[in-house]
Amino acid sequence: MKFVTGECRQTTTYGGLAGGGLNNAGLTLHGAVLALRDMGGLVFLTLRLADGAVQCVCDPAVLPEGLTEECAVELSGILRSEPRAPGGFEVGVEQIAVLSRPAEPMPVSLAKKGLDLHLDTELALRPVVLRHEKRRAVFKLQEGLCRAFREYLTAQRFTEVHTPKIVHAGAEGGSNIFKLDYFGKKAYLAQSPQFYKQTMVGVYERVFEIGPVFRAEKHSTTRHLNEYTGLDFEMGYISSFYDVMEMETGFLQYVVELLAKDCAYELALLGVELPDASHIPCLRFDEAKRLAAEKYGYKIRDPYDLEPEEEAHIGQYAKEVLGSDFLFVTHYPSKKRPFYAMDDPVDPKYTLSFDLLFRGMEVTTGGQRIHDYAAQVAKMEARGMDPAGFESYLMIHKHGMPPHGGLGIGLERLTMKLCGLENVRQACLFPRDRSRLEP
Repeated sequence: MKFVTGECRQTTTYGGLAGGGLNNAGLTLHGAVLALRDMGGLVFLTLRLADGAVQCVCDPAVLPEGLTEECAVELSGILRSEPRAPGGFEVGVEQIAVLSRPAEPMPVSLAKKGLDLHLDTELALRPVVLRHEKRRAVFKLQEGLCRAFREYLTAQRFTEVHTPKIVHAGAEGGSNIFKLDYFGKKAYLAQSPQFYKQTMVGVYERVFEIGPVFRAEKHSTTRHLNEYTGLDFEMGYISSFYDVMEMETGFLQYVVELLAKDCAYELALLGVELPDASHIPCLRFDEAKRLAAEKYGYKIRDPYDLEPEEEAHIGQYAKEVLGSDFLFVTHYPSKKRPFYAMDDPVDPKYTLSFDLLFRGMEVTTGGQRIHDYAAQVAKMEARGMDPAGFESYLMIHKHGMPPHGGLGIGLERLTMKLCGLENVRQACLFPRDRSRLEP
């Protein structure tokens, strides 16, 4: 009888090889053949590992017959120092075993430094194009963003939660909501975990979630997706919505530190310059609009919202005048904020809310929520909403809630601006938009 004990087999990584501690040691690697170059009497084989690519050198006699790019192999050899090789080392191969072979050649060459593909072509080939080192690097950085979010908030006594994505009402309202037939009942895909994360403030005080968000928006821009990943948190017993902004700033500082430490290879490969998050300036909504319009010589067309071009100008102002890649824009007009946003008691035309702009694009929306039952019902009714349709949500207000607030960060937009990408679809593994349901 055999027993499973949980003793997992460890694999060798590129990072483990690059440290130099295994020099002149025998080892076994497994990975995919990225490139083969027959130099006449000597073959250079580039092996793609999970976190990098290793140059391997072998005698042609060692090569299995019919070895091609993207064959999955296991090879054994000696690691040795070689200043001329990428990374300063190479593997002298002694034996190669083929684990699997591709049925067809690759539609693109992954060995090239760049992929000159139209975005639609690239997305159609996404399952294999993601193997390219620069595409992998984008999503390694994205993984670092999520890991930093989870680690930082856990250290700040937040509890991770997982909320429903099939709901009976939209959190944001409006028409940009996907409808479902839920066993004969009307249901929707969640636009936000808003109602549930507020609910969980009454349970744990501080909560966060990393999960999908769905928006049925009928436009095809470089900044919108119909399904994206939200980094959300909500926190109770705040003294003002600035507490929420301070928490996000702390997270961003942690992100910069983590990426610099754990993703130096990917940052260098993509030429990413990490932003300075040590201090982030804040401007009121109306002030930010006025200052950017005056500096760059244009007229304000919409006094109640920020257009994408206006965000870009305000971001440019933040960089040129305030010296920051980030800018908190606070006190958005009440008519452009959801019904749960708390109005500014000094001037109820504005809310105690904010957006965070990063290099000229909104990546975060947040603020203080209404916690008083009567105040929440009154705002709903003032907007022509029927509180009876939100009975389960209003239960938390009816039975007592502390002052609280939170935010939602768009992971793909944050990744896009960090990596200097031109389209948010490049920051999504398998993007969903108006025309794309596969791969």
